[in-house]
Amino acid sequence: MQIDDPATLGFDAGRLKRIDRFLDERYIQTGRFKGTQLLVSREGRPVHFANAGTMRDGRAVGPETLFRIASMTKPVTSVAFMMLVEEGKVALDDPVHRILPEWKGIGVYDGGGGSAPFVTKPTAAPMRMVDLLRHTAGLTYSFQNRGNIDAAYRATKIEDWYGAHDLDSVARTLAGIPLEFSPGEAWNYSIATDILGLIIERIEGKKLNQVFRDRIFAPLGMDDTFFQVPADKIDRLADCYTMHPEKGAVMYDRGDASAWSRAPTQFSGGGGLVSSAADYHRFCAMLLNKGALDGVRILGPKTVELMTINHLPGGADLASMSRSLFSEATNAGVGFGLGFAVTINVAPSLVPGSVGEFYWGGMFSTAFHIDPVERLIFIFMTQLSPSSTWPVRRELKTMIYSSITKSAAC
Repeated sequence: MQIDDPATLGFDAGRLKRIDRFLDERYIQTGRFKGTQLLVSREGRPVHFANAGTMRDGRAVGPETLFRIASMTKPVTSVAFMMLVEEGKVALDDPVHRILPEWKGIGVYDGGGGSAPFVTKPTAAPMRMVDLLRHTAGLTYSFQNRGNIDAAYRATKIEDWYGAHDLDSVARTLAGIPLEFSPGEAWNYSIATDILGLIIERIEGKKLNQVFRDRIFAPLGMDDTFFQVPADKIDRLADCYTMHPEKGAVMYDRGDASAWSRAPTQFSGGGGLVSSAADYHRFCAMLLNKGALDGVRILGPKTVELMTINHLPGGADLASMSRSLFSEATNAGVGFGLGFAVTINVAPSLVPGSVGEFYWGGMFSTAFHIDPVERLIFIFMTQLSPSSTWPVRRELKTMIYSSITKSAAC
């Protein structure tokens, strides 16, 4: 990867390098993270790329290292869906039951659950495709652990990518579980993007992995992004850890014996991809360039503009609409677009940034950030869940923005 002189693109090289020292001292030497990788670019031109720590068996993290990007899969699914919108195959205001007829008449929770049958009431409005993209559909995740609805998700094991369910059976199962709220009335981080992946499969008549390969990865030259890591690349996949309350970071998934080396029974558009920093940077650069990269157009500029504005009803932010116990974004001053968190007011975030920046992260503490005002992208890779364990994203964002010496708007 070619790294440009930071000064020529408005960055202080010394301030960028102090980020490396910070990560090493606070996270690597303390054992909080086994390895990290940070890529910073402007105008799509990398100005900083740093690796630290190990990926597996004492081997250093390097440019070739692969990472489980979890919910950073969601923007890819959202882009694939919006390509179908551009082609007139589906519309944002279409009811979801147009493609998923088994969901027609799905109700809202009004009691029951556990040993008692669910009681439901009609939705105030039909669930629309836009509700899936912005997480206002009334769906949830099993790990929310808030009540009878997510308990039903856990009992049916619909989020097991290597279990008995494919995406069609996930949809059939969810048809028998009420929504947590009427679509559009609240925001809840959820399995909605996996359902969006199923809708893509039904419209295209192909599995999601093939749609991604044909329509996004191959055109953008993203050859290191996949749901199943090929046998000849598995040695590049980093080990993955999870935080134990008493033992600290413990092994979750060994790279050389990874679940991601097997073909899943369902391709999770919400969280199933493995990628590299270089590959995901190409995806982000396409979005920064309003849908095109190196002569290849994935989306039209106005579609990208539509995706990256706040779509929460009434212009609300997550702080006022969220019912979720977990999110890959802070809530203050943050709205939600069609697949991304979007900053609508910088001041409440208490972190430097720009109105209109959009971003998301993954459960293994990975993150990406795109700022169209400053023409900035940064991608952070590591492998520790949950992503809320350490405040590294806020720390990195603060330090990266403090490294800017000249605004892109100047």
